[in-house]
Amino acid sequence: MTGAPTHPALIEPRTIAGASAVLLPLHDDGSIDWAGFEAHLTRTADAGLEPAVNMDTGFGPFLHERDRSRVLDVARALGRPFIAGVHVDDEPGDVLEPADLVAATEAVAAAGATPILFPCHGLAAADDDTIIDVHRVVAEHAGDLLGFELGPMFHPAGRIYSAAVFEALLGIDGVIGLKHSSLRRDLEWERLAIRDRVRPEFRLMTGNDLAIDMVVYGSDYLLGLSTFAPDGFAARDAAWAAGDVARFWELNDLLQYLGQFAFRAPVPAYRHDAAMFLKLRGWIGSDRTHGRSPERPPSDRVVLADIAERLDALLVTLPG
Repeated sequence: MTGAPTHPALIEPRTIAGASAVLLPLHDDGSIDWAGFEAHLTRTADAGLEPAVNMDTGFGPFLHERDRSRVLDVARALGRPFIAGVHVDDEPGDVLEPADLVAATEAVAAAGATPILFPCHGLAAADDDTIIDVHRVVAEHAGDLLGFELGPMFHPAGRIYSAAVFEALLGIDGVIGLKHSSLRRDLEWERLAIRDRVRPEFRLMTGNDLAIDMVVYGSDYLLGLSTFAPDGFAARDAAWAAGDVARFWELNDLLQYLGQFAFRAPVPAYRHDAAMFLKLRGWIGSDRTHGRSPERPPSDRVVLADIAERLDALLVTLPG
């Protein structure tokens, strides 16, 4: 890493822009729980977090296109701002056709969402110049969008770009932000330094579920962890905005314990922990997850139940 502080200073309390990758709940038979999904979307938006759908938390890469389209319809019907993943269903070794990504992005934008370019194999395998050119072409044709750096621990098509590519993306007007999910503080600190120097209004959204305190260094967030407890994240964020630093850290510490537990290897199994946690809280009816997603052992429920009880007790003690 070059050109960035090893440990930047904390910034002053501010309003944090939070977004949450919403879990797509399933019934015990494996079918999609559309009513549960709509309820959790509403719960997320009512907490003040911007919902993000068709992300890895919502099994976006695994869904049939008709289900992704219905997800968009349900989210659009809420009448609230939302983010949605743009998918190109390709295989390792496939060459990306920019026109395919443009068409997919335009479809998401037409549904009323802010598109985020979910990683695909063709884009992950491209050289740096091609990555930059593809983002420019898509933005020119489809309008404002979010980039996405996703570590391969989340998805086999994931890729973390070089600092030079990141800085070049900041030079594209239509790329209004980027979600960074390397699970590394140093790379995100580097990006914050570049963002502050080149384009301060750019939305840098941490996806580091192992270090959710990145918000105190200037990142906003788009997290899978926040789908476990949008109320907890909203209370944490409100405490920081109010300058109530003690309460911020009290909530952050408990939520981070949940993140460290749920996002252990294999990382994609966090979705099963999310389903178990939401069921324990009485918010969904089943903790079934997609058949292509790894599962956690039943013993996780004991730890998750303890965290849920502690979180509910802590939220009762908070103002509002």
